[in-house]
Parts: sequence; structure tokens; C-alpha cells
Amino acid sequence: MGVTNIMQIIKTIEWKDDKVVMIDQRKLPLEELYITYEDYKGVADAIKTMVIRGAPAIGVAAAMGVALGALGIGVKTFEDFYKKLVRVCETLNATRPTAKNLFWATERMKAVCLMSKDLSIPQLKTALKEEALKIFKEDQESCKNIGMNGHVFFEDGDCVLTHCNAGALATAGIGTALGVLYTAQCMDKTLNIYADETRPLLQGARLTVWELQKYGMNVTLITDNMAGYLMSQGLINKVIVGADRIASNGDVANKIGTYTVAILAKKHSLPFYVAAPMSTLDLDIKSGDEIPIEERNEKEVTHVFNQQIAPSHVNVRNPAFDVTPAELITAIITDKGVAEPPFDKTLKGLSSKS
Repeated sequence: MGVTNIMQIIKTIEWKDDKVVMIDQRKLPLEELYITYEDYKGVADAIKTMVIRGAPAIGVAAAMGVALGALGIGVKTFEDFYKKLVRVCETLNATRPTAKNLFWATERMKAVCLMSKDLSIPQLKTALKEEALKIFKEDQESCKNIGMNGHVFFEDGDCVLTHCNAGALATAGIGTALGVLYTAQCMDKTLNIYADETRPLLQGARLTVWELQKYGMNVTLITDNMAGYLMSQGLINKVIVGADRIASNGDVANKIGTYTVAILAKKHSLPFYVAAPMSTLDLDIKSGDEIPIEERNEKEVTHVFNQQIAPSHVNVRNPAFDVTPAELITAIITDKGVAEPPFDKTLKGLSSKS
């Protein structure tokens, strides 16, 4: 199956008739439900409640949310328009703190607005809608480039572990980490993929397995605490994950549990790859210590599909992300090329190509 066909199978987010349509990822894999949003507050809620998730997809959703917000602004002057647009961006920015792509997208939309201040208000709204659609298309192209840059690290017969979901459901295109694996398959490489369940929200079990099955990939589901054993038995020989924010030194924030997988990979001398677009890179922070880590609702830990599985009134911690230190990472695969250690130099070099 070609990578273009992959995008046709799953449409994570679309702009239709000045509305935003998203697949509700909370319902998968048991139900494929699409929700239509007509205003930016709905899009903000969709990001916050994880109707849509995955850093690149959140960025696209944020851009479309800004465009929706712009369409609903009824003022006559640019100054008043921009003030209201900033408030729209603030609402979207307040949804999830870790994914860099969200803030990258809203800042880009504000920048386009400022550059277009001489346009009429209707023209300004059109310019913002076109920019959101441009970000959407760029993400699709970015995923293709990540796939082409990354498939060379994988060989026919590899047994690959992936954590969480970094596929089409996390982007507007074929995905980042999974996009690399899809591209490898298109290059006639047969891969054996292990997807861990990814507690607490089970994105691996619910989303990654569902997605890989749709594309005819050979996938085996494991629980999170099985990875080390399978590595020790020689059943996994490579690891690839996505990212939600990458610091300038190469530290990577990704779904909680990624750090553990990276340590296991290091212990068993396995390559550990990260795949992400350059919009995930945050050159303004020196290390992962500066990345804000989102803490989510305790019920995500104490309940599964609304069924309580833990005693009432127990103390709960629920950080949604952890930080994998750069020294545990073999390479960072981006749409602009591949960064290898020392990441502080190679990531900066790739950034200059943007």
C-alpha cells in the first residue's frame, strides 16, 4: 500500500465548509465517530479532552481553531480584530502545555495576521483560513519526508517496538514514527512491529494497533511491562517513537513511559529513534528540564473506559509525559533530515534549513 493511500484511509482532521471535522480518538477502536466543530471553543475543548491528540495533529487543530475564531470576529478595525484573535490563541494555548506544535501554530497564525494588517477584514479572515490549510498540507508533506528520511534505518525482518501512537492519528498525514514504518513497508521491507499498550489511556492498544491493522502491518500487542523481557530474548531489535517537544540539546518529551523504554533499549544495546517534524523542536529551551509536563485527571489512572479499577480516595499521580535524555537517543529523524549526536549542533543545523 502506498503512503498516499494511507492518508485516504484515516482522516484525523479536515476543514470542510468552514468547519473542522475530527475523528473522536476517545471512541477508538470500538467506534469510528466524527465530530464537526463550528467555533474555536469547540476545537479547544477537543484538544483538551483528547478528541484529537498527537503533537503535529494538535498543531493543525490549533491553526484551524484560530481560523474558525477569526471567521467569528465581527469588528471593523484591524486593531480590534487582532486583540480578539490574540484571545482566541490564548484559549487554544491553555489547552495542553507540553506539545510545542500547538504554540508554534498559534504564533504562526498571529504572525500572518500582523503581516496582513493592510487587508480588509474579510480578506484577513480568508488569509488566516488559507494559512491554516497551508499548515495542514505542510504537515502531510512533512510526514512523507520523515518517512523517506527514516526508512533507511530499518531493514527487512526487523522487530520494532513503538510506544504510544505516532501515526496518522497523531498527524494530518501518515504519521511520524509510524510514518517511517509505513514507508519502510512501501519499500518492500517486512517489519514485525510490537506496540505496547501505553497506560493510562492505552493509545498503543486502542490507536496504534487499530491503525497498523488497517494498513496491513504485522503487529503484536504487549503490555508496557513486557518490553524488557522481549528485548532480553532478542525479540525486539529497534525502537522508534514520536515526540511532543524537543529541547535544543536533544532531550525529548514524549508520552509517559518513553523514558523507561529508552533505558531498556540502552541496557540491551538497541538503537532508539525519535521521529518528529521540525515544528516540534524548541530551540528556546536548553534542556528537557525546562519542558512543562502536563498533569492530567486522576481518573485516567483509576478508571478504564469509565470502569473504576482502583480503590476510592487513593492518591494518584498522572504526568502525561516524561523526558528522555539525549544520551539515550540514537538519532532524531525530522522532515529536514536526520540529527545525530551532538544534537545541540545537528538540530541547530537542521533548523537553519527551515
